[in-house]
Amino acid sequence: MDDPAPLLDAAFWATAAAIVGLLVLSAFFSGSETALTAASRGKLRARADKGDSGAETALRITEDNERLIGSVLLGNNLVNILAASLATALFTRIFGDSGVALATLVMTLLVLIFAEVLPKTYAITNAETAASRVAGVIRPVIRVFSPIVSAVRALVRQILALFGVKTDPDSHILAVREEIAGALQLGHSEGLVEKEDRDRILGALDLGQRTVEEIMLHRSKIEMVDADDDPEKVLSQCLESSHTRLPIYKDDPENIVGVIHAKDLLRAMDRLMRGPDASPEKLKEFRVLDVAMKPYFVPETTTLDDQMREFLRRHTHFALVVDEYGALRGLITLEDILEEIVGEITDEFDLDAEHPLRRADDGHYIVDGAMTIRDLNRATDWNLPDEEANTIAGLVIHEAQTIPSQGQVFSFHGFRFEVIQRQANRITRLKIRPL
Repeated sequence: MDDPAPLLDAAFWATAAAIVGLLVLSAFFSGSETALTAASRGKLRARADKGDSGAETALRITEDNERLIGSVLLGNNLVNILAASLATALFTRIFGDSGVALATLVMTLLVLIFAEVLPKTYAITNAETAASRVAGVIRPVIRVFSPIVSAVRALVRQILALFGVKTDPDSHILAVREEIAGALQLGHSEGLVEKEDRDRILGALDLGQRTVEEIMLHRSKIEMVDADDDPEKVLSQCLESSHTRLPIYKDDPENIVGVIHAKDLLRAMDRLMRGPDASPEKLKEFRVLDVAMKPYFVPETTTLDDQMREFLRRHTHFALVVDEYGALRGLITLEDILEEIVGEITDEFDLDAEHPLRRADDGHYIVDGAMTIRDLNRATDWNLPDEEANTIAGLVIHEAQTIPSQGQVFSFHGFRFEVIQRQANRITRLKIRPL
């Protein structure tokens, strides 16, 4: 039997040291990949704004995730394969043919524990800190491996194209909005985020994707003033109304010619009745259009975000919504848009209003047909689809492909819908419960 002592020579120790060094490099590449991909770009931006150069570098190299991951994986595979080859040669020298299996077992355990699980666990636990520390070293690695990674990317795209898969190198794995929405939903499901907080943030994020048509007050519910009515009648109507601003029409309710503000009307009436030139004749000659504001019309396809900015720019809170033919569709106010963020806003005039949603003793929900699907989902935490219709009544009509009769029952999207009240062609009251 050969004496094993000569096996432990300088070459042995040099190979063993090389394997240890390669395992350290493998751990560095594995941890760097996890840290740079798991780090929040928002937190990295906050660090960079405070002067952290490592965070600034991390932000730059994570702009192209495909190149980053390709370079790190290339480096990681190179050191892992080289370490496995050296270990096989070393164990074969000591144990002969059985050294191959032993080297595979030992290297698998070493790589799994010290080059994968350990560094990745640390990187996930301290993602932003780790990303800031390794970014400066990873950046030159990306530059060195960039030509190889580019060639590999081109080859991969060609192979995927053969299977009909198209890749967009400029696309992000997740859009910012989807990432925020997903984090909020996860936080809510784990009890870390309150439902009200989740709804407010998601409502603000949705403003750019929703149109005024979805939340406007339909024209059938608009309270209007006839421009030809007597001043006393106009004054009485404005005082009895729960609204501060009322549209004024001429001859036809579709022909909106102005908007009267209650304060402007009261000031004008006060001057006519108590001013220095007050007289009954002037009061009879009063025309509401003389103190009315010019109507402001907006297309029904305007996004809520754009409309809110326009309200703020124009210093007005009231707009009339028209379709592509110029026909009146409804009206929208700044309060309507704010309610999409903070929820229903009520004042002393709204307290006695009938609520559009009420839970019955049997567990059903009694819902106003004009209630929007989005509002119902927010109130009940349901997920009824709102792609094909804006209101609950519209959803039922869309699914039924007809105008249901009173008493009809439908089941779709995991819910039971019963029509309990109908006026003409409008579904005004529904009873809903999850199946």
